[in-house]
Amino acid sequence: MSLPRRHLVALAVLAASGVPGCVSVVPPSPTFTLDMSDGTPLFVRRWLAVSGRPRGVVQLVHGSAEHSARYDRFAQRLNREGWLVYADDHRGHGNTRVRSGALGDAGPDAWNRFVTDEKALNDHIKARHPGLKVFMLGHSMGSFIAQDYAARYGSTLAGVVLSGSSGVLPDADAAVAAARGLARANPLGASPMLASTFEAFNKPFAGRPGAEWLSRDPVEVRKYMDDPACGFTFNNELVADLLTGLRDLWNPANEARIPRTLPFYVVAGDADPVSGGTAGLQVLLANYRRLGLTDVSHKFYPGARHEILNEINRDEVEADIIGWLNARGA
Repeated sequence: MSLPRRHLVALAVLAASGVPGCVSVVPPSPTFTLDMSDGTPLFVRRWLAVSGRPRGVVQLVHGSAEHSARYDRFAQRLNREGWLVYADDHRGHGNTRVRSGALGDAGPDAWNRFVTDEKALNDHIKARHPGLKVFMLGHSMGSFIAQDYAARYGSTLAGVVLSGSSGVLPDADAAVAAARGLARANPLGASPMLASTFEAFNKPFAGRPGAEWLSRDPVEVRKYMDDPACGFTFNNELVADLLTGLRDLWNPANEARIPRTLPFYVVAGDADPVSGGTAGLQVLLANYRRLGLTDVSHKFYPGARHEILNEINRDEVEADIIGWLNARGA
């Protein structure tokens, strides 16, 4: 199964910025920083308003060119259902800044740092909440971080939810080579590989550049468009790291490290351009079947676009995810 060639960069950078961008949100809960091994202070939000014994912990991994505060509504619902929630701002996103301090500058070796930062946060969660199961929910770029995390550190998780994901990168070596060339010439320059990708994403929905491809809800789209901490452009270095990470992610030898009994729940809108209308997810699900994973399920929502947690049917999506978590939690 293959995707249209216009998704060459699209599936590589997924939602890796370039679209204008969400409403600045007051921190919804206590925040703190974790010092990473290279000295970077990782900004983390936590939602702990659970009455009684928690069911478990959800570690949210946000997408590209956004930030953890955008998940406040869902995190609060998770709290009401008995789930503790943690979410960091990735390097070069939100309140986690490195090197130049610019949004979209994640520093060197960004992809691997994204994944190992999540491991550091996972270690922190387990130390603070011993005995509770930890589930990871990744959206868009965060879903690819979660896929990689599952291969490297899958034994630390009780399950993985992938939202707005995919499982294919056409012409990966050529894409990486092009991105690496740009990074060598001008590592901190704004990536030119993204603009046409997002124009292609939005064209079926609005016929022009914009963010309508994210959701059918115009209020949510406007929030994204108005937020100065969303929609920024990645630099060439980060795009090259991201493409390289995705190419290596789907290396069969790496996929083979995923624990066979680790549960996966794959959710997406069937009009999401990131997966080519779920074509890329069919590849991913076929890979998981080939690997012999024993608990893999999915749900695709008719007409829904990329950000299903911000879609017009978000109540349904939230309920489905929570139902899946409850069935596998404590």
